[in-house]
Amino acid sequence: MRTKLIVVLVISAFVATATRVMTVTNGQPDGNRHPYVGIAIQFIPDMPGFVTVCSGSALSDDRFLTAAHCFDPDREVFVSYKSGPPFILATDFTQGVFNPHPDWCLGCGPGLPGFDTHDVAVISLNAPRNPGGFAALPSVGLVDVLPMRTEVDIVGYGVQGFVRGGGQPQEIFLFTRYFAPSLLIQSNNVQSVEFIKLTANPSKGKGGTCFGDSGGPDLLGGTNIVLAVNSYLTNGNCAGVTYSNRVDLQDVLDFINGI
Repeated sequence: MRTKLIVVLVISAFVATATRVMTVTNGQPDGNRHPYVGIAIQFIPDMPGFVTVCSGSALSDDRFLTAAHCFDPDREVFVSYKSGPPFILATDFTQGVFNPHPDWCLGCGPGLPGFDTHDVAVISLNAPRNPGGFAALPSVGLVDVLPMRTEVDIVGYGVQGFVRGGGQPQEIFLFTRYFAPSLLIQSNNVQSVEFIKLTANPSKGKGGTCFGDSGGPDLLGGTNIVLAVNSYLTNGNCAGVTYSNRVDLQDVLDFINGI
C-alpha cells in the first residue's frame, strides 16, 4: 500500500487514469454507513492536474487520521467526505496540513519486518467539517486482547477489483467509498508488535485492501473504533493478507492526541 493512485482533474471532477494506491476489494458501496471515512488528495507539482490519493477517517471536525507514507508534509492536502463522484475541488474538499508521525520511516530495516514503521499521520483541517459522525480511537493494547478471526470492517476509496483476460489485468476504480468485512489474523511475531494482519480472501466472502486505500481505517467490526490504518500488502494482486499500522499503541495515541 506504499504506492498511490494517480488521477486526473478534468472539469472539476476526478477521473481515474492510472494506478496505484489501496482500497477495498470484494466490497460494496458504503453509502452513508461510515460518513466519517473520507478521501485525501495532494497535487503533484511536476504533473499539472494530477494528484495522489489516500483514504482516512475523521476523529473530530478538524482532525483526519491517515497513513504517514501518503503525502509530502511540505505541501497542502485536501480532504472530502463525499462518498462518490463527481467531486468539485472548491466545494467538496477542505484544505489541511499533513502531519506524519515524527518516527515514520520506510525501509529502515531489512526484510518485511523492517519495511515500514510508525506509518500514521494526522491532517489538520484549516476549517472545521462535520461529516455526520466521527471515528473513535481505541484503548491502549486493545488489539492484544482480541481473539483470532475477530471481525474487522474495511472502508476506503479506490480499486475495487480487476478485469482479467487479454493482457495485464486492468484495475476497476470507481472513486467511490466502499465497505467490506475482513478478519483479524492474530500472530506472535516481530510485525505484530506494530501491525495487524487481515485476511483478504474473496473466496471466503471477505474483502481486502488494494491500490487506493492507504490510511483508511480498519474498524472493530460493527463499531467506529479504529484498530489500525491501512499500510501495505505483499503482492500486486490485492489478495492474501494485508498489513495495517496499529493505532492502539501508546506512542501512536500520544502523537494523534498531540495534534
